Order: sequence, then C-alpha cells, then structure tokens
Amino acid sequence: MRANYKLQRLFIDAPLAAGSLVETSREQAHYLANVLRMREGGEVLVFNGREGEWHARIEEAGRKSVKLRVADQARAQSPLPDLVYCFAPLKKGRLDYLVQKAVEMGAGVLQPVITQHTQVAKPGMDRLQTNAMEAAEQCGILALPELREPVKLDRLLAGWEPERRLIFCDEGAESDNPLPALSKIAEKRLALLVGPEGGFSEAERATLHGLPFVTAIPLGPRILRADTAAVAALAVIQAAIGDWK
Repeated sequence: MRANYKLQRLFIDAPLAAGSLVETSREQAHYLANVLRMREGGEVLVFNGREGEWHARIEEAGRKSVKLRVADQARAQSPLPDLVYCFAPLKKGRLDYLVQKAVEMGAGVLQPVITQHTQVAKPGMDRLQTNAMEAAEQCGILALPELREPVKLDRLLAGWEPERRLIFCDEGAESDNPLPALSKIAEKRLALLVGPEGGFSEAERATLHGLPFVTAIPLGPRILRADTAAVAALAVIQAAIGDWK
C-alpha cells in the first residue's frame, strides 16, 4: 500500500498501538505548531520503523512538545530494502543531500567508507541519522535504514559477504553504458560503492577489480560529482536489476 501524502508524517521513537499517547520532540512540536499551525484535533501519521504507520490526532499542543493520541493502523510494517549503500563521506550539505537521496532511492543500510581520498574521515553520525529520518518522513518510508559506523575500505572488503554483489562506480571505465555489466549480475542481494570527490586511487581500483564479488560500472560520458553519481547509480541499479522492475 502506498503512503498517504496528504497527511504530515512523523517518526516517533516510541511503541505505537491503538489508544496510546505519544509525545513529539521539541523540533517536531515547533514544526507542527508554528510552521504548519496545527492545533488540537489535527491529524497526522506516525511511524517508528517497527510497528507500521498509524493515524494519530493532536491531543495537546505545547511549546516544547505535542502529545498525540494514536488511533488505527494505516499501513503494516514493511521490511528494510536489501540494498547496502557504501559511500565515502563528503562535506556537510552535500553529505546531507547524499544520505537523503539514498534513503529515498531504497537503501536499507548506510555504510560510510573511508578511502584514500575521502574528505571527511569522521562524519557526524547524529546528523546522518537525522537526515535519514527526515527523508523517511517525507517519502512514505516505514523502515529506517541501518546506519553503520565508518570503516576503512580494506576492512570493508576483507569482511565482505561474497554472496552479496558489490557494484562500484568506476570513473576509469572504458565504456559509458552501465547496463551491459548490470545485466550479467545474477545475485539478488546487492550493494553499491561510491567513492569520494577525488575518486578511488589506482591501488583501490586494482583491488576492487581483482575481487570476484565486485562489478564495476561506468556512469555515462560526463564526469559526475560524487553526490550526483550516487543518485545516478542508485537509479540505474534499481531500474535495471532492483525493485523498480
């Protein structure tokens, strides 16, 4: 069942059941009361990533929090998408965009990866989580992606599960069309690896090309920024062999 896009959606990290009373965060209360100007009796949708999506009504609107009375379930809980998104962290702003779009495009796991040319070795994990949550709220997603701690590329590859195909965006590919390489992938469990602004080093590219569970793909004839490449790669993967088919 598709999401109801006419109602405001809120992520509430609390148990949800018919008749229960839940409380928003201060930021959510400000948004409901001062931006949307909602008052007692106003209806919203709430979800916690575990128990589906529920209708709720504003029972008490305060300056620091809004209390919501949960009514009936709108949608049952859906599982996390089985797509692991591995990315080299970028600077703020562009990293926000990258995480938001990855969630919108169906990433079930967000895995920061530290490569030789990575710009930001220690991304703000709370900020990444907030961006993922807000993207889920806006796009009708019920299952929040798993956010993993940053890991160096060599450690990621050393511990890789070989039954999951790792697709990486290779800026040094000789062709422009990713579809021939994607069409050869038989595995259903997929992961995507997008490098930093400076690209992968030659040693990293050589390592990736030498692994049996890795498939390299190009992304067209133009040089793409890392955040643009992420969206383009996720779109072509989902369309060719993912959940758009």
